[in-house]
Amino acid sequence: MDIKEKFEQLFNNQMPKDEARQFLVELYEKGENGSDIATAASVMREYSIGLNLSDELREKAIDIVGTGGDKSGSFNISTTVSLLLASMGRVVAKHGNRSITSNSGSTDVLEALGINLDLNIDNKIKMLEETGFCFFPATDHHPAMKYIMPIRKSIEHRTIFNLLGPLTNPARTQKYLLGVFDPSYIKVMAEALLNLDTKRAFVVSSQDGMDEIGLSCNTSFAYVESGRILEGEINPETFGFKFAPKEAILGADAKHNAQITRDIFSAKERGAKRDIVVLNSAFALFVDGSVRDIQEAISMVETQLDSGKALKHLDFMATISKQLVTTIE
Repeated sequence: MDIKEKFEQLFNNQMPKDEARQFLVELYEKGENGSDIATAASVMREYSIGLNLSDELREKAIDIVGTGGDKSGSFNISTTVSLLLASMGRVVAKHGNRSITSNSGSTDVLEALGINLDLNIDNKIKMLEETGFCFFPATDHHPAMKYIMPIRKSIEHRTIFNLLGPLTNPARTQKYLLGVFDPSYIKVMAEALLNLDTKRAFVVSSQDGMDEIGLSCNTSFAYVESGRILEGEINPETFGFKFAPKEAILGADAKHNAQITRDIFSAKERGAKRDIVVLNSAFALFVDGSVRDIQEAISMVETQLDSGKALKHLDFMATISKQLVTTIE
């Protein structure tokens, strides 16, 4: 039986729990390669509740996401970047979950920002169309995971499912700024993205262990485009940013992190927290394909933050999300 058939059995709840546990442990001990991850992600996509997006909207959509697990204690950087790009007219289909290894996951901070996430499929699509942003909670779109979660929890180390979340977005995004918790997974995830016919992506892991482009040191990356992978490092000083310790970007609970996002969007925050959002946003814009280079992207992001438009759009998104749920009641 090949790996695809085994994952199909797993998602169909046709594999005995002991056998499933052994399968996941053996994959971990072998070391999952790009083909393994792409195969598992393809099967997981087949068993998910997808979105009937128009070809135009799907073509525009980008996901800005991390695998999590870095235990850095930072504020919600990728979520803040996602909301910022949406305010700049981009389409961000963000996939994620509540916090597992941090004080505040994407779901938690979005709710603290006043964005209603209790939307049906049709209204999620309307949210994406009208605001350029929608969050797709994993629990809403991957019902088969109810069979797999108890098996995952019985294994003391991570499994392949710690890597699959970013690759199983129900919007089927083909553009990614994807952070991984360990630099050894950069090339593997890039190969998986290639196997999944991804249009363009940066896979990043800062050398201090964050699943973001960091400020305390260089960040290793793999860039995926046109069927090729280019590897390198990102030095924040190259783009005009000062190195800053990880302590400078610490967050706390959802309410605290939501206020950090608001302070960045209102230009009250001018330090390292703003800088790391600007840097990650610039690389996301490059992946989106709408800028010539990173320096142009940085200038556009800084202008957007200083104008107050990001904060205005954040409030607009919150309003629309509440109106959408009202229309179906």
